[in-house]
Amino acid sequence: MTDSIRVVIVDDHEAVRSGVAAILRSDAAIEVVGEAENGLDGVALCLRERPDIALVDLRMPGTDGIWATERITSETGTRVLVLTTFDSDDLIARALAAGARGYLLKTTRGPELVQAVHHVAEDRHVIDPAVAGSVIAQLNDRSEPTAAAPPETLTSRESEVLALLAEGLTNQQIADRLGIGLTTVKTHVGVLYDKTGTTSRVQMGRLGGHGHGGR
Repeated sequence: MTDSIRVVIVDDHEAVRSGVAAILRSDAAIEVVGEAENGLDGVALCLRERPDIALVDLRMPGTDGIWATERITSETGTRVLVLTTFDSDDLIARALAAGARGYLLKTTRGPELVQAVHHVAEDRHVIDPAVAGSVIAQLNDRSEPTAAAPPETLTSRESEVLALLAEGLTNQQIADRLGIGLTTVKTHVGVLYDKTGTTSRVQMGRLGGHGHGGR
């Protein structure tokens, strides 16, 4: 299936993984290419398989889903769709800040889950109606003009990295585009966090989209 949507499932409960896999496999356009039971294994799986989408639980033993989401979205081209039982505002905010493209509760019915996978594959955001109010409130908060670095505080290279972050590129893609090392890109990203006062790649990308320039 060359045009299939390749998916991995990251959840510490085998029964959940099996059930979700069965639901997804009912759609001929979706191919489940792997499963992992914790965040660390999930990141390794995504690095190896390079799936289109990772369905990630948030609370798992050892390395959790927030950490995994940040790593997966920053180190691979994989989009993360959170699938969890937890609906706290804090977890929702942290998951979205880590780069998740969607947030669903495990009460989601099979057809809606399949549809959500298709939507995320099309680069659309998907939010469970049960948590939509919290997400809207967070987006309104983020629209406030806070923590924007003056253009003159960024070097030309930092401005280039910031602009590519706004395009949604991963660290590796930025390194390839600019012809620099991955470690160098990570260093620039770390400096940008400090200079812009942001706490996620999503927030930083919004600054890059506003045309901040360098010296």
